[in-house]
This record gives sequence, structure tokens and C-alpha cells, in this order.
Amino acid sequence: MKVCIPTNEGTGLADTLCGHFGSAPWFTLCDSESGEVEVLRNTNAHHSHGTCHPLSQLDGKRFEALVCLGMGRRALEMLNAQGIKVYRPGAATVGEVLAEIRAGSLRELDAAHACGGHGQGQRSHDA
Repeated sequence: MKVCIPTNEGTGLADTLCGHFGSAPWFTLCDSESGEVEVLRNTNAHHSHGTCHPLSQLDGKRFEALVCLGMGRRALEMLNAQGIKVYRPGAATVGEVLAEIRAGSLRELDAAHACGGHGQGQRSHDA
């Protein structure tokens, strides 16, 4: 499965997951079958509420799933409408996420667990 993971440092498999999709400084793209990894900078990581367009930073890269600790409901709905499933990991690093994918232990994120948005009633990313 090809997956996009919002990350903090852009360091590949050892990188830690960013707490929120839209403000992630990096996106790590992985193929869970081949192990191939590509890292892209999110030049829109610092933005005003409602102006977040993280998918535009992915330069047309194709992936089947996104694995993140948190995202807003609007982003979740937009991804789902494009056929991209969103999962919440128990893992802290990209390498651990790949292990969870291979084990089939990721949980799909639903609207009830999406964030309220940039400090406006956000749900805990640990819930």
C-alpha cells in the first residue's frame, strides 16, 4: 500500500509523526510492500485557519492512504471523497507505522475523532 505520513523532521523511517496533518513540516511517502520512501517538504505548514491546502504540497503524488495523529473534519472528508482512507496509528515513527500496516493493526479515522480545527474545540489526538 502507498501511504502518506505527516512527519516532523524529514528523516525517513526514523522520523516521528507530526501531531496534525495540515501543519506537518514534512510528508513521508512510503510503499509498505517495497519499502521505498520519499520525503517532501510542506511549504504551507504555517498557515491561517481555513487556508490549509496540504494536498497541494504533495505535487500530484499518488497514495492510497494517509496515516496521521490528527486532522480536521474538512480535510478528512476531502481525502475520503478522493478515495483516500485515513488511519490513526499507535506508532511514533514512520518505521513503526509500516510495521502496523503490515500487521493490519491501524484504525481508520472517522469524523467523530477528527479535530475541531486550529484551537477551536480540538479533540485530543490521543482520544
